[in-house]
Amino acid sequence: MGHREPLNKNEQGKKDDNPLNVRQRIEGIYAHGGFDSIDPADLRGRFRWWGLYTQRRPGIAGGKTGILEEEELDDRYFMMRVRIDGGQLDLEQLRTIAGISKEFGRDTADVTDRQNFQYHWIDVRDVPEIWRRLESVGLDTQEACGDCPRVILGSPVAGVSVDEVIDPTPQIKAIHDRFVGDRSLSNLPRKFKSFIGWLPDGPYECNDISLLGAHHPEHGPGFDLWVGGGLSTNPMFAQRLGVWVAQDDIEEVWVNVVRIFRDWGYRRLRTRARLKFLVKDWGVEKFREVLESEAYLGRKLPDLEAPQPPERLLDHIGVHKQNDGKYYIGAAPLVGRVSGTLLEQFADVAEKHGSNRVRTTPMQKLLLLDVPEDRVEQAVADLEAIGLSANPSPWRRNTMACTGIQFCKLAIVDTKDRARDLVGELEKRVPELDTPISVNVNGCPNACARTQTADIGLKGQLVLVDGEQVEGFQVHLGGGHAAEASLGRKARGLKVASADLGDYIERLTRRYLAARTEGETFAHWVHRADESEFQ
Repeated sequence: MGHREPLNKNEQGKKDDNPLNVRQRIEGIYAHGGFDSIDPADLRGRFRWWGLYTQRRPGIAGGKTGILEEEELDDRYFMMRVRIDGGQLDLEQLRTIAGISKEFGRDTADVTDRQNFQYHWIDVRDVPEIWRRLESVGLDTQEACGDCPRVILGSPVAGVSVDEVIDPTPQIKAIHDRFVGDRSLSNLPRKFKSFIGWLPDGPYECNDISLLGAHHPEHGPGFDLWVGGGLSTNPMFAQRLGVWVAQDDIEEVWVNVVRIFRDWGYRRLRTRARLKFLVKDWGVEKFREVLESEAYLGRKLPDLEAPQPPERLLDHIGVHKQNDGKYYIGAAPLVGRVSGTLLEQFADVAEKHGSNRVRTTPMQKLLLLDVPEDRVEQAVADLEAIGLSANPSPWRRNTMACTGIQFCKLAIVDTKDRARDLVGELEKRVPELDTPISVNVNGCPNACARTQTADIGLKGQLVLVDGEQVEGFQVHLGGGHAAEASLGRKARGLKVASADLGDYIERLTRRYLAARTEGETFAHWVHRADESEFQ
């Protein structure tokens, strides 16, 4: 009981009423009465289960973030997330998302590093009509936020990659259709994040559960099971359970890991309520034992020796041949910032070149599928003309940013605009960069932009410059994924004012370029360099 009682505010709200019930009140009461008619327990709690958060009221400085009460930070408008499980969209869906953005969201529609699209400026009075339009094309916002199973990350090239052995898209769809909205799973201790894919093109170490493609010497191709990953203020990488999961068993394994979290996860303290804390305390042997017990799977899973880790995560930028002879094109918007207008233009480009399929990626990128070989060159040019580059600079390709202070109530500093400007600065300052250096910009410690796993991770905070508090960042260096999996190194006292980021990253990059050995990555250099090099 020490892990559950006394109930905190969030647990009490879930106990008082299943959060999924709030849809009825939105449609029947709040959409008619407007913002002032919303019950506070719904507004700052249960709304999340339908993809809705109040956004930050304009004009509130970052220094007020941790001081003001929620109601003082709340604007009268909402952020809304649209689930894109597996990152897969057809053109009708894309055009619907674009139209909603233009009509109801002031043309906002950022692509996130969870493969979602995210609107802002949503009025509660418009929410039922938005749901109607999304659901008419097979999309939804259900459990896009909240203490529940969030969007399932998947390979954006599932079903078309020449390197894929198993396409788990049917299983991702089945999990969504069977379990999203399942009331037995709608009250978890905290959010639950998933990745299911054959290819290493999602941050599989950073999810509560990941199923990554792997070959078994006897059973053949299947999936390697990872559990207990998560970043934020107490980052931990997921751990392998050492088991092989057949494609047909994905749904059963997934739902039983969720049920273990529901039944055993810590609830009293929100700061310890993620699955990673349970996995850390139990260890992987006990977690596997419980998973295979009669209360859950009720059978043993085959052992699997650790496969060779992939060299890096794939981002699919550029032109790539599909398994059917056509091509897909990966293009980079600037730090995930797009709009309904741009998405409409993206749909026009796709339609012009005979494609009906597009994808979102966990790197805030967009993919155009099914382009005939003789149309590739023109498609690349058409994408470039609307601001989606298939041949971006290393800086544009490898820079991500979270929502930041413009809309997020947790943020302390601006991220999107600063990251966009930073890309432009670095393209001019260090145009000769010939190797990837990822720059992840986050507005607070919660690491939505995966600060700790970037080459250069920037965590927003206020810093002192000449005795005055200004926007700045704590610097994490040398993080990575896959074979280079590492949480970034924090040099003591290393903070940089936002205005000085261009100078700092240029200086750091030039030191790396001058000191690197042949083939040495930025992260390798960081982990061998003296801290004085980072100042």
